Amino acid sequence: MSDRLDGGSASLVGRVRDRLEGPNTIGDSATFWVGFVVAVAALAVYPLTTDPYTVIQSSRYLALAFLALSLCFIWGYAGVLSFGQVAFFGISAYTFGVIGINFSSAAGVGLAIVGALLVGTLSAALLGYFMFYGGVRETYVTIMTLVVALVLNTFMAQTAGSEWAVGAAQLGGFNGMTNIPDLTIGVGETALVLEGVGLYYALLIALVAVYLGLRVLVNGSFGMTMVAVREDEERTTTFGYNVPFVKLVVFTIGGALAAIGGVFYASWGNYIDPSVFGIAFAALPVVWVSVGGRESLLGAIGATFAIERMRTGLSSGIGPIGSEWALVIVGGLLLGVILFLPAGVAPAFDELVDGLRKKRDERSQSATAAEESVE
Repeated sequence: MSDRLDGGSASLVGRVRDRLEGPNTIGDSATFWVGFVVAVAALAVYPLTTDPYTVIQSSRYLALAFLALSLCFIWGYAGVLSFGQVAFFGISAYTFGVIGINFSSAAGVGLAIVGALLVGTLSAALLGYFMFYGGVRETYVTIMTLVVALVLNTFMAQTAGSEWAVGAAQLGGFNGMTNIPDLTIGVGETALVLEGVGLYYALLIALVAVYLGLRVLVNGSFGMTMVAVREDEERTTTFGYNVPFVKLVVFTIGGALAAIGGVFYASWGNYIDPSVFGIAFAALPVVWVSVGGRESLLGAIGATFAIERMRTGLSSGIGPIGSEWALVIVGGLLLGVILFLPAGVAPAFDELVDGLRKKRDERSQSATAAEESVE
């Protein structure tokens, strides 16, 4: 009986790993998964080892990681470079604020979450439909998405008057929208308000779940189609695939990922302003993904944490000039990666590990062959 149970457990683990592993993701060894579990465990105990302010800042990095995953998914696996992921991020954040402020009960906040995700996702689907079925090519897609973000930035910046309100929610113009409610799970007296450490754990669980889900997706048949579109659209079309539809689905999923981050971000600060649509913020996901690796979901997450932690440290450590120096350093980092590690840090590290493993195996085989020849 125990042998059957052990065999069933091993079979289940094998089936799960088969879904999570494949040619389109980095990390297919037992060592990788052990390291992944250790890293997640370290993040889980992190709030117990530091102060509340650091936990709050770390929650911000986790929220921004969804934005990085959004761009990594559409750019790294389908070849669609978009500066507009911040548009869906911001639309979702503002929608969550508007609905949450007008319906401040626990059920109302739940409605705000659903509404924000729907509006952010549908916005991506609408823009993607006109771009991809309209035959807009790669470079112009990048330009159009940036223009959409800048138009939203300009529009939201001039909504400072009292007439710019949706019910009880004042849009606020440059001052932003305030009094956005915390995330709440449940209804009535049993509702759980997610703030501080609670929000951190909610973000961590959601991020791990999304990361694993994306691994399954990109290593499946649809992921293979995405990569085919990225590599050669014309050849993919000749094999009977509807390339505009594939791009639309990918772009919509990317918008949904950005929308998730927008909801968490608005709840994290109880505030949102038009700067989320600005060109400086729009460029950050491109930096995160370029540094971490366009074809590495985990690399994009890691780069987001590292770069945003650096920016926060400089801003808080040396005052207002720190944010300016942070931009200079980020720009230099991006330039250095493009010149010396064009695939990104994570793929370069993966190649290094593979090279060392191959050398070790070759030495082992040589030693074995030498022993056999002696015998």
